[in-house]
Amino acid sequence: MIGMAGQIWVSLISLGGVVLGGVLSFLVQHRTQLSAERAEQQRQRIALSETRRAERLALLERFIEVSAEAERCAYTRPSEWDDTDDWYLTTRDVMARLWVADRLLRVQFAQPVPDAAHAHFLDLNRTVWHGLPDDESVRDYLEGNRSRFLDAARDALG
Repeated sequence: MIGMAGQIWVSLISLGGVVLGGVLSFLVQHRTQLSAERAEQQRQRIALSETRRAERLALLERFIEVSAEAERCAYTRPSEWDDTDDWYLTTRDVMARLWVADRLLRVQFAQPVPDAAHAHFLDLNRTVWHGLPDDESVRDYLEGNRSRFLDAARDALG
């Protein structure tokens, strides 16, 4: 009987060791899985952030490119033109693309980038379609809001 009681204790201790090992194994696996999930979520956040930054950079590039085209239109603005003039046809297309680029910045960026871009757009629109007084230069007129836009864009990109 004493021998049998000893065997029961050995079996119970052995069973307790198996249960304890199983519980510890489960806890380690669970913690490892949680850690892997957090690491994956972090990788996904970083990838999304990089994708959004690339999209925003592309939109800025597009706006800058089209605004440069609009500036060229302002510099080459004839004193008189009509709806069939080559300058008008080219400029109409450029200004339409600039309008779209301006609105896309409003969708993707927080203030002050869209406000600064829109102010620059309005300056370009006025200069292109209405011209400037004879004593005012296109470059000087556009410089203020263009610089504010570029500064805001740089700050937004960090």
